[in-house]
Amino acid sequence: MDDLYRELIIDRYKNPQFRGELEPADISYHDDNPLCGDKIRIDLRVDENDIVTEAVFSGHGCSISLASADLVVESILGKTLDEVKEMDKEMVLELLGIELGPVRLKCALLSLKVLKAGVYGLGEGESSDDLVA
Repeated sequence: MDDLYRELIIDRYKNPQFRGELEPADISYHDDNPLCGDKIRIDLRVDENDIVTEAVFSGHGCSISLASADLVVESILGKTLDEVKEMDKEMVLELLGIELGPVRLKCALLSLKVLKAGVYGLGEGESSDDLVA
């Protein structure tokens, strides 16, 4: 089963379905993982009911980081901002489908950290580390 998920990760890394930028975006946030240099930006458009109608990511990083960003962005389409706020690291790990060590876990969770910081309206430089619990 791990092989199937590894193939999914490689495919999403090489052929992301939700890579891009939204100009203008209703919500946009970026951050990096200083341990490995991964950088992710997520842009969202939401409707009048706070439902995510468009979502994309941009940036660079390892296969886990970029595949996670692509899967996370896909998973929030059609959800309310309140539902996005409820996302946790277990949901991201379920999307990836493999067990990760501590270093790779930071890579996998960067997109969730960026997403939630944007949805909560954190300003640049504010800590979003507590949002991925």
